[in-house]
Amino acid sequence: MIYQGVLTKMQTEMSNPIAYYLIFESSFLHVNQLLGREISIEFKGYQCLNCHKKKKIFRQGFCFDCFTSSASAGDWIMRPELSTAHLGIADRDLDYEEKVQLQPHIVYFALSSEVKVGVTRKTQVPTRWIDQGAVQALSIVEVPNRYLAGITEVALKKIYADKTNWQKMLKNQIEPADLIKEKQSLKYIIPKEVQNFYNPDNNQLWEIHYPVLHYPKKVTSLNLEKVVQFQGKLIGIKGQYLIFDDGTVFNVRNAEGLEVLINLL
Repeated sequence: MIYQGVLTKMQTEMSNPIAYYLIFESSFLHVNQLLGREISIEFKGYQCLNCHKKKKIFRQGFCFDCFTSSASAGDWIMRPELSTAHLGIADRDLDYEEKVQLQPHIVYFALSSEVKVGVTRKTQVPTRWIDQGAVQALSIVEVPNRYLAGITEVALKKIYADKTNWQKMLKNQIEPADLIKEKQSLKYIIPKEVQNFYNPDNNQLWEIHYPVLHYPKKVTSLNLEKVVQFQGKLIGIKGQYLIFDDGTVFNVRNAEGLEVLINLL
């Protein structure tokens, strides 16, 4: 069976294990059902996720023109402390920025390789943690806008990592940690503007399990633009990665905007 379309990040459902779906324009693929099967992935071209033109992808699924102009690719996306919608100041499009920035955000701990700190919109819980391959996650504080979340993350980054070690995550090399205990120590580290939102007793610990038959000892990232076509047996799905039996891993999110042909062999 053959599926063809433009890659976007895999959609997920919170279950045990996580359910993964690849969504194309006229079809979808329940990726969990491919575990243990041989599949091939072939690169066919590009399509910008913003303008939908068949232009080379620059970053985050956007062509260069859209990445440098679209409101959904502003610097505040990756650096929430740069958010200014709460001040009524536009970056690229104030209407869009108000919709995204002026809503509840969560600052959290996630355990995917070691303890990391991050920011996400409340509506993206637990999707954000699944996309990072976290096996545990814990909300530190909920705030009413992206700016307050951003300055909290900046303060915590002085102590904790803010990026996942993707190789350790995919090999399931996780450093033991007590996220609740870590949270208890943050009272005097969180910025003054956020102190009133901090509740050390709100400790819902999320446990996340992934559909992985076995973890590789070594991993090699697949760049489909260079390889063009890859074939292998799927042994796992974690974060936004497909894991194959030869240690090859394919980051679906990093390949957004690539048109591919997937053949189930």
